[in-house]
Parts: sequence; C-alpha cells; structure tokens
Amino acid sequence: MNYYLKSAYYQAGLLRSRVPIASALQDSQMSEENKRKLNLAQEARGFAERELGLKHTDNYTSFVQLDRPYVTYVVAAAMRTELKAYNWWFPIVGSLPYKGFFNPEDAKAEAEALKARGYDTFTRGVSAYSTLGWFNDPLLSSMLSYRDYDLVNTIIHETTHATIYIKSQADFNERLAVFIGNIGAREFYLRKEGSDSRTLKAMDDDLADEADFAAFIAQEMRLLEKWYQERQNTVIDEVERKTRFKEIQERFITDLRPRLRSANSYKNFDSIELNNARLLNYRLYIENLNDFELVFKKLGSDFAKMLAFCKSLEGTADPKAELARAAATP
Repeated sequence: MNYYLKSAYYQAGLLRSRVPIASALQDSQMSEENKRKLNLAQEARGFAERELGLKHTDNYTSFVQLDRPYVTYVVAAAMRTELKAYNWWFPIVGSLPYKGFFNPEDAKAEAEALKARGYDTFTRGVSAYSTLGWFNDPLLSSMLSYRDYDLVNTIIHETTHATIYIKSQADFNERLAVFIGNIGAREFYLRKEGSDSRTLKAMDDDLADEADFAAFIAQEMRLLEKWYQERQNTVIDEVERKTRFKEIQERFITDLRPRLRSANSYKNFDSIELNNARLLNYRLYIENLNDFELVFKKLGSDFAKMLAFCKSLEGTADPKAELARAAATP
C-alpha cells in the first residue's frame, strides 16, 4: 500500500473512532482529571475563536482514545555537511521539511532509508496535529498528558494552522502558530486567572527560556554553518562532527543552562544526540519569532489585525521576507 493510501486508511480509522465530547465526559472509565482537561480544551477552543479571531471549526468537539502515546511519527532529514533540510512534496500543502507516519515502523523505515543515502535524520512522536480544516480534528488522549497551559497553547497553535496555512512555507507557518499559541495562551490565562496567576508566571518563565534558547541555538547554528563552509573541500569524518556537536552542548551547559528558569525547558539538551536534522527542527519552530512580536506590537497587539496581516502574505513569494520588512519598518 503506498504512502497516501496508507495515510488515508489510518486517518479514516482515526475519524471513525471519534466520540462527542459530551459522551466522553459521561464515560465512567475516564478519570476526573482527564475530564477536567477535556473541559479546559473546550474553553480554550471557544476563546481562540471568540477572542483571538481564529477560524470557527468543529475541531476538538470530539475525542479519540488512542492505544499508543503518539498519534503520528514525524521524520526529518538534512544534508550531512550542510544545514540544509531534505524536503518532501505533498498535494495541497506543497513542500515540507518533514514527513508524518501513523505507523512507527514506517517512520523507522523511512529514516533508515535516508540514513543509507547519507542524510542525517531525526524522528519524533507527535501528540497532536492539524488537518488544516479538511477534517474535524478530534481531541486525542495523547494530548491529555500535557500540562494545562501546554494544552491550551496546543489548541490555539493547531487552530492557527486551520486559519492560515501558506503552501510550501512550513517555517513561516510553524513559527506563526508557535507565536499565536504562545501569546494566545498567555492572554487566555491573563483573563482567566489575572496578572498574579501562578500559571502565568510559569508560562512567562517557559517563554523567556524559549527566547533565550532560540538566541543561543541560532548563534550556534551560524557558527556551525561557517564551520561546514570552511571544510567544504575536505572530508569531514563522523568523529569530527560529533566532537563539534559536543562543543555546542558544552557551551549550553556553561552559558545557558544556569540561566534557565523552568525545570521543563530544554534541560536535557546536553544529553540528546545532535545532528543537522535535529538542529534544523529548532530553527523550524522558534527562530525569528521576534519579527512576529514586533509586527504584533506595531498593530496594537490586536489579534485580528495580526491575523489579517499574515493572511495578506499568502500571495507573496517570500512571506518571511515580507514579515521581516514589516518588522523593520518604523
């Protein structure tokens, strides 16, 4: 069975497994904690549409109990001696620097095939994803393991994808969703619990850590790109590369980790296996969020205006460049 048929088969099975949220809340086998999170997700969904101006859909009005910790498994790949992502092409969404699989063995096989061709690879489990409005996405049991504000952030993040998605511009789309998810979740708790909320304090610590880590990893990737360029006419063996990656992690230990505020933020960065694909995953999601922040402030911190501006970039050749220009304009 080819990739598209297999994906359609699993997606259809997922949709057939949906039950209305009201039914899930009446399920005696579901814990009270998970029922509380289902209600929180509904509250976040309403807030995203009503207060942030995100698209009204029937997403997250149903629930699916999975038999596994992740709903899909995503494979990313990159050139071995260059910080350049391997891209796949798909109908509708265009070019993407990752490929998702419902079956972990299929993801493993894809990664192994790419490794055999000389690419760096990175495979991760995914607890939530968006079908961009093509189907009514359910809440998944995998999402209920999130902390409360991470669940709220995820609902807003995925609803942003359903509202705005520019073909073949994955980095712009992901960073926009991260940005709207971050500030939208913060606004949700600001209104729900007030400015002295403990939840808000924890969120602010996480966001500050994310900004610091983004600056750190962006600088390290610039240095790594220069390192590769200086060796473009030589053979770089794997021992040499691993030593270079270890140097990044050592600088993290000495320069950044002591300043991190949250116990949950990037604490294990020094113990993971680094390669180009994994580093590019950080770039995909959190690099240059400052441009979104600057434009948002120029628009009066108005969510509707921000979404309208980002939607106006759909017809441009390079939405990232247009965003940067708008951010730099006095």
